[in-house]
Amino acid sequence: MTPLTIREALPAALVAFVWGLGFIAMKFGVAEMPPLLFSAWRFAFAALPAVFFLRRPATSARIVIAYGLAIGVAQFSLLFIAISLGMPAGLSSLLMQTQVICTVLFAWLAMGERPLPFQLIGVAIALAGLGVIAGERAGGGSTIPFLMVIGAAASWGLGNVIGKKAGRVDMLAFTAWTSLVSPPCLIVLSLIFEGHAGLDAMAHPAWRSLLAAAFLGYGATVFGYSLWAHLLSRHPAAVIAPFSLLVPVFGFLAAFIVFDERTSLVELLGAALILVGVGWNVVGGRVAAFLRASARAG
Repeated sequence: MTPLTIREALPAALVAFVWGLGFIAMKFGVAEMPPLLFSAWRFAFAALPAVFFLRRPATSARIVIAYGLAIGVAQFSLLFIAISLGMPAGLSSLLMQTQVICTVLFAWLAMGERPLPFQLIGVAIALAGLGVIAGERAGGGSTIPFLMVIGAAASWGLGNVIGKKAGRVDMLAFTAWTSLVSPPCLIVLSLIFEGHAGLDAMAHPAWRSLLAAAFLGYGATVFGYSLWAHLLSRHPAAVIAPFSLLVPVFGFLAAFIVFDERTSLVELLGAALILVGVGWNVVGGRVAAFLRASARAG
């Protein structure tokens, strides 16, 4: 597995930035709309009107449906419900990054992608930073919302591997068509579990929630997931997945600006470790190759 160049790494970092802002939009959205219905709106925006202009991706319907269920239904229904139950946006953005472990594990088991030693070092450093921030934030949220976010992260990891199995397809079309799978399922779930609250919100949607859903649909989903899936289709999961560890860094910064959430020195230390770990995952291969070449030359 060859390391990423700086130019190749920048799109992955941009996706992490957009996803970090997405947690702010989620908090605004579920404040005024039931979470399952809000998720349905999100993926309706992601699918429409794009599916009328993009051909169905050249992959099996089974993969399209499986990806839509893993990402659109499982991941975001669990995540939105957890946030609506009181999970802080910053802590949620942090806990979601346990998907890195799930992605690497699922890719290893399903596709035989063994991470290289330098990549494991980068992941370990970044996960150490994740643990530092988690320890500082551990008191924020009850057990059930916490477990929901971990379940959402596992669904994200599963979706990453399914996306890789789609192969080299048009990822914009793939994202739009997989998003089309989610709204019918989520509306049914909303009718079952949210009842009149969901119906009322469907008939009279709050404008701020719609704007939040539009940002998540067009920005985080169409742009973010299509670019993310594109990167995964061309690089090993162990190289791309750790970039999602930048999401909580951007999430904490956005939460500070929007909600005046304060970041402690311990959290800043954790964020620094995350940046070091991701940076090593990008350049570690070249550093290791340089050191080997220098040793041979010496």
